[in-house]
Amino acid sequence: MTEFTVTPWEVTGDIDYDELQRKFGTSPIDDEVLRRLSKYGELHPMLKRGIFYSHRDLIPLLDSYDKGDEFMLYTGRGPSGNTHLGHMMPWIFNKWVQDTFKVPMFFQMTDDEKFLFKDLTLHDTRNMAYENALDFIALGFDTEKTKIILDTECIKTLYPIALKVAKKVTFSTAKAVFGFENSSNIGQIFFTTMQTAPAFLASEIYGKQMPCLIPCGIDQDPHFRVTRDVAPGLNYPKPSMLYCKMFPGLSGADKMSSSDENATIYTTDTPKAVKKKVGRAFTGGCVSVEEQRQKGGNPDVCAVFKYNYYMFEHDDKKLEEMIHKCRNGEILCGECKQALTEKINVFLEDHQAKREEAKEVVDSMTFDGFKW
Repeated sequence: MTEFTVTPWEVTGDIDYDELQRKFGTSPIDDEVLRRLSKYGELHPMLKRGIFYSHRDLIPLLDSYDKGDEFMLYTGRGPSGNTHLGHMMPWIFNKWVQDTFKVPMFFQMTDDEKFLFKDLTLHDTRNMAYENALDFIALGFDTEKTKIILDTECIKTLYPIALKVAKKVTFSTAKAVFGFENSSNIGQIFFTTMQTAPAFLASEIYGKQMPCLIPCGIDQDPHFRVTRDVAPGLNYPKPSMLYCKMFPGLSGADKMSSSDENATIYTTDTPKAVKKKVGRAFTGGCVSVEEQRQKGGNPDVCAVFKYNYYMFEHDDKKLEEMIHKCRNGEILCGECKQALTEKINVFLEDHQAKREEAKEVVDSMTFDGFKW
């Protein structure tokens, strides 16, 4: 079996998502779950293609919703650098959930986490949080129903909840779940209580048990296993989870990484930068044009194809045509790279314009009314 690591702070190796699901004990989003979700509207491509592929207690949340109970939507971002497409993918899905179910949303910016786990100042993480928030808002979330939480600014509200959680989590649990060692600073050990707090925040605000749905990367599951474990003892509902696979990097890695700038598309990249990065992308092509015309390519390992599959080609028929032409040598890697470059640049041109507009509303969307 290929070795891989998936934690909230590190993702390495070739990920076996089925094995990861078994390891974490989550449930598959199978045909029955998809049929249930299709009752509420057209399924998002990320559901149909198995990108959001695993869940915890989604059905009980939908049962409650069908009885007229609203739920809270919650996801977030650890602001340690510029936003890239890998960060955007689950946010785009969250936008679909909000639009489909018409629910309020918390977006948590964990500036404290990145200060504790990385060589960054609080000034750094706050500035990055602002930049990341612009990208989040630019996707078109409901400005009346969406609130952005910055941990260090909203600490007065979050801390009482985090304290109640902290009292229920032993050090041995934290060590077992997160692998902390004697060298881990005590802020790191405490942090998961801060990521737990927004899941219970709506229940505090409304004075009743308010269900919560958290769509995010499956690498965040350790945090929310702890959240779900302590919820009953604090008289909060266990949050339901929707987990996605990692957005691939252009180098062929299973996860796009901010540390590999040449294989990462940032939301602020220029058309020239995108062209250069996609031009270097790992593909499933052969060493020569003649060989590829004869033998065809392999889209299964091709980063360019994966980008289309995950985010940039929603038409299933066009995707199947792409696969057919690749395998039969009817299309070359250069053509696919050019087409993807154009798609990304069209997306980014529109996104960057909306990102500028987001500066006008970013202050109005903050929880507790803080100003950037």
